[in-house]
Amino acid sequence: MKEFCVLNTTRLNLRALSIKDWEEIAYLRSDMTVNKYVSRPSARNQKEALAFIYKIQKGIRKKELLYWSISLKENPKMIGSICLWHFSEDKTTAEVGYDLATNQQGKGIMNEALKAVINYALQDLQLIKIEAFTHYENSKSLSLLERNSFVLNPNRKDKGNENNIILELNC
Repeated sequence: MKEFCVLNTTRLNLRALSIKDWEEIAYLRSDMTVNKYVSRPSARNQKEALAFIYKIQKGIRKKELLYWSISLKENPKMIGSICLWHFSEDKTTAEVGYDLATNQQGKGIMNEALKAVINYALQDLQLIKIEAFTHYENSKSLSLLERNSFVLNPNRKDKGNENNIILELNC
């Protein structure tokens, strides 16, 4: 896997996660609306948020995952995140995950970020498949994935969450 790199789009900077992002991480990982369809450990305070940030930074250093903090070009404050993780042993498949502050949803931000990550994954990482696990009732996530050519794989099940369905982008 290649070294981490910043990705830029028309409106966004996808940058490395920083300890300065701890408040936004605490919000994104504990807000009830953001996490309505997600089963994951929260980060309700500075200590928990920093522990998560250090875990992510360690995973990037070990080339186990890629995690970008999403910010608008005119404001460096983190508004969401997008990652590639759960890489296959041969590094040809990865899972994509993302979250976005509620006040930024519905503006095409995640669509723009996802397109940049897909492009990076295909051109630079040379992945042949990207997977997305999402709750079957999460219509916004399903719509985002379908707009980006992800297709439901009805033959796969998420063993860790029976409410998730798996969509795949075969490259």
